[in-house]
Amino acid sequence: MATLIKNAIIINEGVEVKGSVLIEGQYISDVFTGDAPEAIVENSEVIDAEGLYLLPGIIDDQVHFREPGLTHKADIYTESRAAVAGGVTSFMEMPNTSPQTITQKLLEEKFKIGSEKSLANYSFYIGATNDNIDELLSTDPQNVCGIKIFMGASTGNMLVDNPGTLDQIFKKSKLLIATHCEDEPTIKNNLQKYLSKYGDDIPVKYHPYIRSEEACLKSSSFAVALAKKYNSRLHVLHISTGVELDLFDNTIPLKDKRITSEVCVHHLWFAEEDYNRLGNRIKWNPAIKSGRDRELLFEGLLNDKLDVIATDHAPHTLEEKANTYTKAPSGGPLVQHSLLTMLEFNRQGKISIGQIVNKMCHAPAIAYNIEKRGFVKKGYFADLVLVSPSKEWTIAPENILYKCGWSPLEGVNMHSKVLSTFVNGRRVYHQGIFSEQYKGNALKFTR
Repeated sequence: MATLIKNAIIINEGVEVKGSVLIEGQYISDVFTGDAPEAIVENSEVIDAEGLYLLPGIIDDQVHFREPGLTHKADIYTESRAAVAGGVTSFMEMPNTSPQTITQKLLEEKFKIGSEKSLANYSFYIGATNDNIDELLSTDPQNVCGIKIFMGASTGNMLVDNPGTLDQIFKKSKLLIATHCEDEPTIKNNLQKYLSKYGDDIPVKYHPYIRSEEACLKSSSFAVALAKKYNSRLHVLHISTGVELDLFDNTIPLKDKRITSEVCVHHLWFAEEDYNRLGNRIKWNPAIKSGRDRELLFEGLLNDKLDVIATDHAPHTLEEKANTYTKAPSGGPLVQHSLLTMLEFNRQGKISIGQIVNKMCHAPAIAYNIEKRGFVKKGYFADLVLVSPSKEWTIAPENILYKCGWSPLEGVNMHSKVLSTFVNGRRVYHQGIFSEQYKGNALKFTR
């Protein structure tokens, strides 16, 4: 039986309209402005969404769900569950697991886990090393979101610092290349200065000075120069400084850009003064930097220097985070709260709902050439989110769904709430209840 969502405030392609969406099977079979025809109403299961926003499902292009090998922190089931509770219907997951996803065999194994466990749609990056170029070039661009290059610190041997290897990847890759850009020699030099003064117990407030503006700009400039040299398809992840914005062009339509960029929710929400309150809980790489950087990133988001909003969701246990600076891992959990955090910015008058949908739904679908997702359109997959814009609640341990059990946003009052999430036409989440018999699909890419 078809499902009709009626009386919703549909937000799509910059337009806000009251209307109805008809779902048949996995797809949106029609979108109506105003009421649907009576015959359709009579022959459908009707969901009355009066007073609710209906958005396309959020697409998060950068998450770390920690499976395989690091599942004491998180796994694909727990984090996809948290994702759909936050309105995220599709994710792209990073390769620095254990073992690292650096071969076709290991990539296939991850897709198998996704098919068995993930409540959301999924894709997985293949990771670059200094010596796996043949594996990278044999990756299917229609089935895999991209190649991830850590042009900065990572686990194991995933720091790619061989200029010849980088040159070959940028020259020959048919896939999107997603880069983490921080210059490792600069970071090491900065770290040594603070180690000589404080030993291992460096105050975390110095994190943005160790993983500095200079380290970010030097590495991202190098990546952009390589992409321009070979006309590569480059996506620079988690931009954290204002000075990097000049690397990106906002005069070209997104669909025509060869070089795109991303900003993460935590770089928009926090600034360096928050280290005094939250310590290692907001220790991310690249580091959260100054309040001025935060302002410039927001400007870059609104003027299209920054194309996509993501999370870099990267859980660790609180025990791990409680270590001294040099031993505490970087990263934190965000995927359950990314949409709602951006809606808080909307409430503050900093960004429109249409711009949020553009940066979190439309833009990742366009930038990654994702097939039939990211829009409320006839013929597209019915990945949809119903949000109450006027439901106040507080983020607290009892409502946090991450396996690690905590959030850097604990204690924050939210003024909107995800009520229902549909993945491929099925309501997998509704007011705290999950329909876990439904699993997401592997994303496909039109390349």
